[in-house]
Amino acid sequence: MSVGGPIILAFFVVAWTWSIAAANAAEDRGETVASPTRRVAAALSGSAPTASFVKDAALEALAARARGSSGKLQATTVLPNEVNAALNAINSIKQITLTPFSAKQRGRIGSYLLGSWPAENARGRVGPAKAPADRYANPRGFIQVTPETQNTQISEHFQLRQFLTKNQPDVWPKYLLLEMRLIDKLELVLADLKSRGVNTAGVTVMSGFRTPSYNAGGGNTAGRAGLSRHMYGDGADIYIDNDGDGSMDDLNKDGRVNAGDAKFMQDAVDRVEKQHPELIGGAGVYVACCGHGPFIHIDTRGYRARWTGSGGG
Repeated sequence: MSVGGPIILAFFVVAWTWSIAAANAAEDRGETVASPTRRVAAALSGSAPTASFVKDAALEALAARARGSSGKLQATTVLPNEVNAALNAINSIKQITLTPFSAKQRGRIGSYLLGSWPAENARGRVGPAKAPADRYANPRGFIQVTPETQNTQISEHFQLRQFLTKNQPDVWPKYLLLEMRLIDKLELVLADLKSRGVNTAGVTVMSGFRTPSYNAGGGNTAGRAGLSRHMYGDGADIYIDNDGDGSMDDLNKDGRVNAGDAKFMQDAVDRVEKQHPELIGGAGVYVACCGHGPFIHIDTRGYRARWTGSGGG
């Protein structure tokens, strides 16, 4: 048998195991199991399937996992040594190869200024003890974004360009830090709102990734945290604007546009985190101030945090 044979077999075993575990866990929570996962789990729990069916089932399981809990993800990120040949067979999922963190030299990759992350100069652990250690560690790598790739669809509602740091407009390529668990959570929040009659087509990312350099001194820095989740690619400030006026819509239908509409979105975050505790994080309600309307900050920092503010998320 070739070296690749055991690797592929091991991948199938992992995919099968995940499918069955995911289906059982979802049913234990009282959730409706997505049809692909249910079919795979049922098939693999029964009599021995044919080789072709096993392969198809494993690929379907891998695709279901790649699409996230929301089922809306269309991309995954990998380091160069993590490229998964099996994923290349799934047309609905893009593998985005990261530029390793080690490519950053003196705060830059090429001409693009990033700055330094807190852990680069720290002697010990960075961040709250209650947070998973990886949430405040140096990033694994960055998504290289060019004028040609900036419109890449990464989920049903989002494209890469929406999360780019809002400076260095003429510098290309740009480098983006973006955790897909954030996109998964945002899609789940939008699905929850849609189930309550909200048109989510106008979801707008007010601020996504912020390089450490920009977080410290770019734009309006009021209210920014020194360990902002925006620097770690798993925090975003969003609002829903279907009428195109550049501000939050009246989501709670009380006849006014104010922080109550951001709180309406925060309630959706609470429901999502209850169903998906692995995506727990921060949710901050921001009032209209300083040239912007109300919005909500959402992140996946690994522990629950709630607040109200008036500056940047």
